[in-house]
Amino acid sequence: MNQLLVTGSDGWLGSRLMEILARDMPGVPIRTFTGDLRNREDCVRFCHGAKGALLFHTAGIIHPRRICEFYEVNVDGAMNLLDAAVATGVQRAVIVSSNSPCGCNPHPDHLFDELSPYHPYMNYGYSKMLMEIAVQKRQSRGDIETVIIRAPWFYGPNQPPRQTLFFEMVRDGKAPIVGTGDNLRSMAYLDNLCHGLLLAATTPRANGQLYWIADEHPYSMNEIMDTVERLLEQEFGVPCAHKRIRLPNLASEVALLMDKTLQAAGLYNQKIHVLSEMNKSIACSVSKAVKELGYKPAVALEEGMRRSLQWCADKGITFKK
Repeated sequence: MNQLLVTGSDGWLGSRLMEILARDMPGVPIRTFTGDLRNREDCVRFCHGAKGALLFHTAGIIHPRRICEFYEVNVDGAMNLLDAAVATGVQRAVIVSSNSPCGCNPHPDHLFDELSPYHPYMNYGYSKMLMEIAVQKRQSRGDIETVIIRAPWFYGPNQPPRQTLFFEMVRDGKAPIVGTGDNLRSMAYLDNLCHGLLLAATTPRANGQLYWIADEHPYSMNEIMDTVERLLEQEFGVPCAHKRIRLPNLASEVALLMDKTLQAAGLYNQKIHVLSEMNKSIACSVSKAVKELGYKPAVALEEGMRRSLQWCADKGITFKK
């Protein structure tokens, strides 16, 4: 491989991927570029001279100001990038998608796999579904090698303010548990996810495939919050309130109705959207990635959250009032 291209290198996932690439592939030029995916000319300039290169597309928008941005960035922007990559002769593109094209699990014991049908959750999920379909179309006609990686809620170093706020809410006893809190969520520690991305990039049989990449097993919402609380107190000396805001399932269903109404009007509210998902299971199997890629998620929830909190401490974020 003579060159690596990375989009979203200043984002949560992209910045961690850059650190790992620099460590694991010394001597391979990594190209970054300041531009806008929505601008075709920026994408052309980004890919110029990158024949035979490997492209990691981690950029996207999750919590926009306007609904139209989902489609402008996640669909049109991704296709601007991929078309530019095709034109310049990029060898393979590893495209980061989401759990959202499949929505929520139909029952508590269900796990999504690569054969699960599309059932996108709101406009974000629909935009990622359209992106996946467009990527697969370009791969199937032989334009470029592609691998799609579906990533769930991830956690780890370089976290954005919304993840820090989650830790603070757990500390203060203000984190919401909707329903019993036994609903399952797949999560991906960042280094596990980057491990999966690198395998997708370098495994020949991965061309044209789609993989779920997450921690080995999903976790309940209770387990996630209890783990953060225990680590804060026992290992970082942060007193916690030992409380949760307990809400009935109806709270998420009302939030879902409000979310749909707002999005139909072209508007987006992050807090309402997140609340709408809080009582739902969003869990996947990584069996295909284990079998075909040799994927081995080395870090699970407790160690991953420990490292996340240590990163915060190293950055001067102590969570002490």
